[in-house]
Amino acid sequence: MRTNFPHIRLRWHRVGSATAVTAALVLAGFGTAVHADATTSSKVTWAATPCATPKKSGELACNSLRVTGGTTAFQKARGITPKAADAATPSGYGPSDLQSAYGLTAASASNGSGETIAIVDAYNDPNAEADLAKYRSYYGLPACTSASGCFKKVSQTGSTTSLPSSDAGWSEEISLDLDMVSAIAPNAKILLVEAKSATMANLGKAVNEAVTLGAKFVSNSYGGSESSSDTSYDSSYFNHPGVAITVSAGDDGYGAQYPAASKYVTSVGGTALSTSSNSRGWTESVWKTSSTEGTGSGCSSYDAKPSWQTDTGCTKRMISDVSAVADPATGVSVYDSYGITAGWYTFGGTSASSPIIAAVYALAGTPGSSDYPAQYPYAHTSSLNDVTSGNNGSCSTSYFCTATSGYDGPTGWGTPKGVSAFTG
Repeated sequence: MRTNFPHIRLRWHRVGSATAVTAALVLAGFGTAVHADATTSSKVTWAATPCATPKKSGELACNSLRVTGGTTAFQKARGITPKAADAATPSGYGPSDLQSAYGLTAASASNGSGETIAIVDAYNDPNAEADLAKYRSYYGLPACTSASGCFKKVSQTGSTTSLPSSDAGWSEEISLDLDMVSAIAPNAKILLVEAKSATMANLGKAVNEAVTLGAKFVSNSYGGSESSSDTSYDSSYFNHPGVAITVSAGDDGYGAQYPAASKYVTSVGGTALSTSSNSRGWTESVWKTSSTEGTGSGCSSYDAKPSWQTDTGCTKRMISDVSAVADPATGVSVYDSYGITAGWYTFGGTSASSPIIAAVYALAGTPGSSDYPAQYPYAHTSSLNDVTSGNNGSCSTSYFCTATSGYDGPTGWGTPKGVSAFTG
């Protein structure tokens, strides 16, 4: 098993002069990121969720960040004055915003019945079902409960009673994932599979269990540094024809992560999403806060290039395939209550974009039994919103880290424009 400690992502950026106390916090590895988004009048601050820093050697990191203050793009667009850290009211994009941005309003209302979307995360969220109910009720989505058979929570072995130990950080991640699936595909069933720890072995077993239990769509919002073991993990955990497996590209800026680099998955990059006066009503750019925070992308060092990926600068697997909103300053609304004050929070990170794309696949329908759905967007590139501005760092091959017309690493072929790009 690899030893994997992605660098700590509780970042701080100086605004004005720093006090000695603040400097001490920075040296200790604590603080918040500050982002001056073009759509906001005050700076948005956030911090990585606790699960973004692995607790033990060999564990992977979740890819989520929680807003702690300022005025988000959602609030600015609607003239909402409470600060984003006020848990009493939502301060991020809700289902109608996301469905509008990605051309999914009709599909979200009509499609997805009978499909099961699995969320794979580590540790247990004891409040998962209750928090999910709060989110869905607030936004007028149909109830999704264990009693009705819509929601199911199991361990990596499929047990509904012998669950992992509870963890507040991963519970935030779980709430984000469940809410994003609900926002996009409110008629689908949800299966939450909780690994007993955040190692690749346990998370991988949870992926296998999700498929065994019938999920045709599996979202994974975690990752870490690549390793020579990745090709064996591919065959052990991610080679599931007929299943759309999505993986977040990472929140550390330019650089390849695994399992986003697996040739069997759809790797999902992140964007900044804002309202616009254009015909779409929305505009997107590459999500980047700093050289060490933003969507991941890059050329894998180990994984072979799948046959449908034809960019010429990378001889191996290239990250990403597609993308969706991830910038915390243009983040999404989430309800969470375990380990923090119960209420509404705004989250970002590619942990938001992965479940969004998994849910879009579900709206598009069950994949062909022998298909690898990661190839679908490559056959329907005109049915995606091409993201052409922004970068996530510096690279020697421009499109690895810089948006361009057509394919690029940070955003892949683009973001959903309806469901057509996600079907065979």
